[in-house]
Amino acid sequence: MPDKPSVLFVCVHNAGRSQMAAAWLTHLAGDRVEVRSAGSAPADQVNPAAVEAMREAGIDISTEIPKVLTVDAVEESDVCVTMGCGDTCPVFPGKRYLDWALDDPAGRGVAAVRPIRDEIRKRVEDLIAEIAPEPTA
Repeated sequence: MPDKPSVLFVCVHNAGRSQMAAAWLTHLAGDRVEVRSAGSAPADQVNPAAVEAMREAGIDISTEIPKVLTVDAVEESDVCVTMGCGDTCPVFPGKRYLDWALDDPAGRGVAAVRPIRDEIRKRVEDLIAEIAPEPTA
C-alpha cells in the first residue's frame, strides 16, 4: 500500500481557517491522510468563533493550539494549502501548492464564520477526492 498523502494547511495565525481545514480533513478522510496545520505568526489560541462553528458541525477543535510554520512541516508534506499568508510558505520542488482565497474569520462572530467553515468543507471534500478517495470494495 502506498504511503498516505500528507497535507499542510497554512494561514497567518493558525487560529481559524487552517484549523478548520485540518479538522475537516481529519474528520472526513480519517487515517487516509496525514494532516498538519501551522501559521506564519501563530496566535495564542484558536479563534473562539471558529471553535463554536466547528462544534456546531460536530467537530471539537477547542483543544487545538496554533503552531508555528516550519520548513520541516512544508518539506514533509505532499500538498501545502495556503490561506492568505502570502509568500511566507517556503517553496520546495516536487510539492503541490494550492492557495485558497477565503475570508479571514478573525474578529468575526460565529454567524460570519459559518459560511467560511462550509466553504472550507467543500474544498476539503474536493481535495480528498483527488488525493485520497474512498477505497473501492
